[in-house]
Amino acid sequence: MADPVSENLSEESTEKNLLADLLDQPEKNSLLLNELLELHPADFADQFEQLSNDERESLIAETPALISPDVLAELEDEVVENILPLLQPGQIADAITELDNDDATQIFEEMEDEQREEVLDALQPGDRANLEASLAFDDETIGRLMQRDFVAAPAFWTVGDAIDHMRAAGEELPELFYNIWIIDTAFHPKGFVPVSTLMRSPRSAALESLMNNQIMTIDQNMDQEEAAYIFEKYHLISAPVLDADGRITGVMTVDDIIDIIQDENKEDILALAGVSEAGVTDTAFSTVKARAPWLFLNLLTAILASLVIAQFDYKINQFVQLAILMPIVASMGGNAGTQALAVAVRSLAERDLTTQNTWRVIRRELVAASFNGLIFAVALALIAYLWFGRQDIAMVAFIAMIINHIFAGLAGIIVPLSLKRFGFDPAVSSSVFVTTVTDVIGFLAFLGFAALMLPAI
Repeated sequence: MADPVSENLSEESTEKNLLADLLDQPEKNSLLLNELLELHPADFADQFEQLSNDERESLIAETPALISPDVLAELEDEVVENILPLLQPGQIADAITELDNDDATQIFEEMEDEQREEVLDALQPGDRANLEASLAFDDETIGRLMQRDFVAAPAFWTVGDAIDHMRAAGEELPELFYNIWIIDTAFHPKGFVPVSTLMRSPRSAALESLMNNQIMTIDQNMDQEEAAYIFEKYHLISAPVLDADGRITGVMTVDDIIDIIQDENKEDILALAGVSEAGVTDTAFSTVKARAPWLFLNLLTAILASLVIAQFDYKINQFVQLAILMPIVASMGGNAGTQALAVAVRSLAERDLTTQNTWRVIRRELVAASFNGLIFAVALALIAYLWFGRQDIAMVAFIAMIINHIFAGLAGIIVPLSLKRFGFDPAVSSSVFVTTVTDVIGFLAFLGFAALMLPAI
């Protein structure tokens, strides 16, 4: 059953912005501060992000303590970058010390060089060493994201030994963990014992007798997207991260993997549209700067399609019906290509589309495109005949619709495969090429067959 207090707080946080009220009604500061302290950090972050830059600066100047480590971890990257110069190095250092390794690294990356040095000087030697070790790895690799705190034990320990060890460790234990990693003398993982199994077993039971040796490991230099694929495929809760010598050096947990999956999916969706995310701190100019190059490329491809149309302007002048039906053929082909493209890009991301099944998938798309083309070709031909009363125009529309659907289906699968083969991101580049194919082929097939089949006037 849901907690009524939590529900009320969540509903209240969506109905009004307590932070805005705090700025507008200083006479109610103590009351509003108490309400704010009861908010979940994620709800607080949502309200903070809704403020303007000036309002955020005023709030931090008046009550910097409201920006707690948990709130910093919940804020969008562009907001963190915006407010870090307003915080004292000591406050940031305290936040980095309290946060998980991945969140601390992310915050540190948003700082300017001068502020980084000040924060590093404020950190304890151990915390500074951990942060610098994470930053030594490439961006979006597991070494950047892994948790360096984990629980490991030798196989000869008993359940009682492990429990006593963890109790003695106290605050040094990770805040949240799922498995006890069983290691040899060289710190190589041999298996794991889930915490739930540990708690159900007698103190005298040896860890080796409880150990699951079917362990999936992750290399510290592995790309985060590959790690997310492994977690999804093998239904993992956590996995050990190994260094070059095969020693466990950290762990990845499912909560961090969920963030990776969401980020990668968001990135692919935006890339398919040829845009970048418009953050809450982005200006109209930065949005234009991000989108204009793709729109310019679309302009060039649209001109290419128009050049095809221009070659048949005489036929369009003779038969105005062509100008009416022509966009339908191109639009239907574009939608069909987009459908095939979305499926192909997703299949590539999930490793469902491989070199072993490529030709089978291409044949499937070809057959599907042919059947869809035939269905809608009949529909368009019937509409054209009833509309204009000409069999020849209906036949032109029928043939062009089938041809464009076939090329759209093939382009939707072949374009992303080709881009992937040559090392390009198919999510970023494919849509422009597929749209170009469907427009050019659609106009060329429709007007070309019109030129061949319709009598000159």
